Amino acid sequence: MTVHFVGAGPGAVDLITVRGLNLLAKADIVIYAGSLVNPDLLDSARPDCQRYDSSRMTLDKVLDVIVQAEVLGRTTVRLHSGDPSLYGAIHEQMRALDRLGIEYDVCPGVSSFSAAAAALRIEYTVPEVTQSLVLTRMPGRTPMPQGETVSGFARHGSSMVVFLSTGLLEELTEQLITGGRSSGDPAAIVYKASWPDEQVLLCTVGTLSSTASEHGISSTALIIVGPCLEDHSTLSRLYAEDFSTGLRQGTADLS
Repeated sequence: MTVHFVGAGPGAVDLITVRGLNLLAKADIVIYAGSLVNPDLLDSARPDCQRYDSSRMTLDKVLDVIVQAEVLGRTTVRLHSGDPSLYGAIHEQMRALDRLGIEYDVCPGVSSFSAAAAALRIEYTVPEVTQSLVLTRMPGRTPMPQGETVSGFARHGSSMVVFLSTGLLEELTEQLITGGRSSGDPAAIVYKASWPDEQVLLCTVGTLSSTASEHGISSTALIIVGPCLEDHSTLSRLYAEDFSTGLRQGTADLS
């Protein structure tokens, strides 16, 4: 049998992919991140499907469930929030399955940073304004690798989405300012993007901590900073009348 790592999406039950939903519907066993995955998604699993909440399990216990399922010839879905390749802790699981000789595949999912952009109604990559996006986090119990710091990334001036850092907003602000951002630069906090209780809070780099505190937000939020939040009148050349593409001839080439 094959173990399927499935991205559950950012929260809304209709933001799981069609592939992910089909795999979930066929699963004999679902191991899901109970602290992050919308529990309503489990309604799409068969009534006789065995469910395990991995928020209460160690890696060894997760592997024990998978190995037992393989012995019995059952299909396992490992359901992770968002896209499993981002802060999903799937690397250690895949390497363990490699050692055990157990087949697996990965079904990508909609990340919360995509849902946050939708909630903010912004584009991360505005032509001539910002064409790069940094996805990062503050160090906590999980340290950052050498050379990867918020202040270092901030120096690039590109847009940034900061994960897993809502409880460290004062430190985050210090790092951003150390990296050259101004306390008055636009920032946003998106709490539980795409969930029914989603909150979108516009603020500045200097008011990140006070804004979160005022609204009682201490976890499960993304922090967005950078030029993607600024009001721009720049238009994409892709749809300009004088711009030619492989499928359309622009007026500039007709003269």
